[in-house]
Amino acid sequence: MSDNSASLSNESVQSLIDMHEHPAVLIDRGYHIVAANRAYRNVYGVKSEQLIGRHCYEVSHHRDSPCHLHGEDCPHQQVFARSEIQRVVHTHFDAKGRPEYVGIKGYPVTLPNGETCLGESIQRLAPPDELDCEEMRMVGRSRPLLHAIDQLSRAAASPAPVLLTGESGVGKELAARYLHDRGPRRSGPFVAVDCTTLPEGLFESEMFGHEVGAFTGCVGRKIGLFEGARNGTLFLDEIGEIPLAMQAKLLRALETGTFRRVGGREILHADIRFVAATNQDMKNAVATGRFREDLYYRIACVTIALPSLRERRADIPLLVEALLARINAANGRHARLSESAWTRIMRHDFPGNVRELRNILQRAAALCHGQTIEPEDLGLEEEAAPAAQAMAQDRDGRERRQLETLAERYRGNRRAMADALGVSERTLYRRLGRHGLTTRETGT
Repeated sequence: MSDNSASLSNESVQSLIDMHEHPAVLIDRGYHIVAANRAYRNVYGVKSEQLIGRHCYEVSHHRDSPCHLHGEDCPHQQVFARSEIQRVVHTHFDAKGRPEYVGIKGYPVTLPNGETCLGESIQRLAPPDELDCEEMRMVGRSRPLLHAIDQLSRAAASPAPVLLTGESGVGKELAARYLHDRGPRRSGPFVAVDCTTLPEGLFESEMFGHEVGAFTGCVGRKIGLFEGARNGTLFLDEIGEIPLAMQAKLLRALETGTFRRVGGREILHADIRFVAATNQDMKNAVATGRFREDLYYRIACVTIALPSLRERRADIPLLVEALLARINAANGRHARLSESAWTRIMRHDFPGNVRELRNILQRAAALCHGQTIEPEDLGLEEEAAPAAQAMAQDRDGRERRQLETLAERYRGNRRAMADALGVSERTLYRRLGRHGLTTRETGT
């Protein structure tokens, strides 16, 4: 760090960044923090002397190299190269060492001595305590996941309907809860329904409710899902399964905000935030007449695609850690994966995504001998030859190319390579040996 950089933490610089309402820091070209505002110090529970002169990626991300080397978008290089404002989503560690999602606005700042620094204003999108739901929490640092978090955060403040797309098991209800919890109706109810569980004959009654005597055997008034979500969020999962005959009634309710209970005459009103999800190709469903075009455009005002687990393999170790912690807490155990089990998990394609990963770990934790989960405990079938052999060879080739690319990018630094892969250095060393590759020791 230069002498000029070391002298920047003065009253004028401090006053400059203390004007920010959100946590903010100033960073020099060498990634050193040269000043932090009062909001940053208060939110993250640190003093100036604990920050000044340290690398930003060390403090904020618990890494030993810049974030762009680990696949994350980083405003540092772009701001210094182009002198333009950059906005990105990052993982950041809070005062208790827990990861959280933050939006960062990076911009060039000219200091009184003429030196240019990167100014970063940090907005907390999802503190750790807000990421939990009944079964899981949003976990990961991969670029596809951070991109989805960014889109969800932008959409949350809007009243516009949101359509979440993605394969089964990617966490669409969790994303819907995120939209609700970050939106203006967070104090209202969150009502979720799986459309595949609603029989066509009862769909209207379940959605809008019914009055006494509305049909044979009806002995009481029922409040429907639409009414139950008043001033909150109504989430319809697998909306593509709604019977075609019922789609017109749903469209009218969404368009007007009004509805009637089955067997009733009173026109009711419900102000709701509408979120839907599907694993289908909805445009194809419209083209083939299985879904109304006008309803599709009504619900797909904002469409957000959630990445599959295959698209964010780097998050698997973090997900396994989080899932096992929850499973172990429920079972009163301390199960962990062996190295060979880790290898098997990382090679699996996960057609069922995070839900499948959770079920695999639950089964393995229940059936393993002692506290160590071995490959046979995972219950993953080996692919049949010769297709499996061809797939294995293809995976090996991709793995070798990936290792060679990382070795070149990080100049053979094993720790940086292991961090980028989300594995231990021991696991990385074994993989390198399997492909006949060598690197220098960590830190040399």
